[in-house]
Amino acid sequence: MKKCELEICAYSLESCRAAKEAGADRVELCAAMYDGGTTPSAATIRMARELTEGMELYVMIRPRGGDFLYSEWEYRQMWEDIRFVKESGADGVVLGILAADGIVDVERMTKLVAWASPLKVTFHRAFDMTRNAGEALEAVIGCGCHRILTSGMHNTATEGVGVLRELVRQAQGRIQIMAGSGVNVSNARQLLETGVDALHMSGKSVRDSAMVFRNPHIFMGGVPGIPEYDIAYSDKRKIEEVVKVLQTCR
Repeated sequence: MKKCELEICAYSLESCRAAKEAGADRVELCAAMYDGGTTPSAATIRMARELTEGMELYVMIRPRGGDFLYSEWEYRQMWEDIRFVKESGADGVVLGILAADGIVDVERMTKLVAWASPLKVTFHRAFDMTRNAGEALEAVIGCGCHRILTSGMHNTATEGVGVLRELVRQAQGRIQIMAGSGVNVSNARQLLETGVDALHMSGKSVRDSAMVFRNPHIFMGGVPGIPEYDIAYSDKRKIEEVVKVLQTCR
């Protein structure tokens, strides 16, 4: 079985540190967990680069949550975010742009990939929102991306194993295929058997806030049900468990 890398989706500096200490290969740095990831702050990017010295750091370039159809202003914002990330010493960026009809926006993506150079580009799970996996794969390769993060067009990677296997076959080494969404120690070996080049996980755990006084009537995001007093973080132990699985398969 070929060598497979492990990428950790980190939403905090604490999670970056856990990823490094657990032996992961790469961090994908994001903000806004409940939006599926957006561009983190300038301070977070700079401090994450310090914390992850010696391992790869990729930064999410996504101006907002929601769909992946962006206005001209949002597109310009992505340019500026890439500029800052390059200056911060990161190794790569993570982004994806779609057209209204569900295909990859090849024109805009190609320009952003060129602008990001020499940083490598991962096309994120916007891929799973396209109308056809095979068509999208060829488009992303044509844009010059280095890697695709995908759950195989399903909610979780384990549900999408058949598509993941087909993407690896179609790609034929022209681009890396990274499986993400619901990855953990119980399914890592199954996903490795599809032939993917990398696994992507958060290793999420939650601990209770240290706040004593709590107002149960206010939801800061305006959405009832999102926990205000839960602190999410990447669990070093969960990451280490998957690292061990990868090591036994190398």
